[in-house]
Amino acid sequence: MKSITLLGATGSIGLRTLDLVSSFPEEFSVAGLAARGWSVERVAGLCKRGAPRAGALLDADSRDQLARLLPAPRPELLAGPDGLVALARDVKADIVVSALVGGAGLLPTMAAIQAGRTVALANKETLVMAGRLMTAAARARGVKLLPVDSEHSAVFQCLSGHSRADVHRILLTASGGPFRETPKARLATVTVEDALQHPTWKMGAKITIDSATLMNKGLEVIEARWLFDVASDQVQVVVHPQSIVHSMVEYIDGCVIAQLGVADMGVPILYALTYPERRPMPTARLDLVRAGQLTFYEPDLDKFPCLRLARAALGSVSSAPVVLNAANEIAVAAFLDRRIGFNAIAELIEEALGASRAGDLGSIEACVAVDADTRRSVQRAIENRYGARSS
Repeated sequence: MKSITLLGATGSIGLRTLDLVSSFPEEFSVAGLAARGWSVERVAGLCKRGAPRAGALLDADSRDQLARLLPAPRPELLAGPDGLVALARDVKADIVVSALVGGAGLLPTMAAIQAGRTVALANKETLVMAGRLMTAAARARGVKLLPVDSEHSAVFQCLSGHSRADVHRILLTASGGPFRETPKARLATVTVEDALQHPTWKMGAKITIDSATLMNKGLEVIEARWLFDVASDQVQVVVHPQSIVHSMVEYIDGCVIAQLGVADMGVPILYALTYPERRPMPTARLDLVRAGQLTFYEPDLDKFPCLRLARAALGSVSSAPVVLNAANEIAVAAFLDRRIGFNAIAELIEEALGASRAGDLGSIEACVAVDADTRRSVQRAIENRYGARSS
């Protein structure tokens, strides 16, 4: 039986992971469970359901409330960023599922790697912020980084049994998001509700907005560069509205291998949990006859500048992706709070990249410092331009 520590239990990936654990009780158990802690009642329910040995809340103020909601004997309860790190590092587990959204996953994911634990990676921001450091630490400790994102899981499967030296390019597919057919001129007036209407996937709010701006695909390009140890120009994006081809790998002889399937995140999650084996999955099966035509086209970088900004950050110094990610998180949060318009997301990111002090990052601590500094500066820019947050 594999024991699992789950970072980000209340998000879409975390909840789907717990569903799979329940579906395969003879194969998986929950060793540790972590969440941000903003919905303490939900976290309490998940603890009762999964019976972890330990739990951690990023929001330290919620720990006592959680303790009151759990019957004895309750799991060991940790709190704050240090608590998440301790959970990932000290609680014995066969695999750590890193599914916290955003930069909050950086330190606990690195702690899991340094502890020698296999990591199922759904938090792309960790490799965006510290790809060189993360992959170097994984190599040094002999740790497997198993992708959970549907696109990167697809690439991982297409690479299986082949030499990395024979890879010509990786083709990441993108649905195009809810605005793929929306004229550029209309994007200035789209609402939060419009942006949350993803045509294919059901995801959390932050990643859904990232999909609407195509920043999600930009972050995935950076993640793929580090995860698969390829040059940045070997990772390309193609828009594929049907979301049936999850990604492809083209080899030097011109052969292209693709991974196809229905849009169900349970498939890549379960593959990461059982790798290198597979298990029968109670999900819908792909019927290519009923699926009909599959189409592909280039993304519009003028209409969706976030993808262009992500590529530029990847080609710049190592601090640029940290700035990109932090600025994006603050801008997306402001958009979801209805403080800024949709187009302001890319504008704030570009300004942050232009204003940042370029430099290389030699430690996780340096990444954290750049991240914090960028968040403060972007928050100030929003307040100066659009006013302080209303109470």
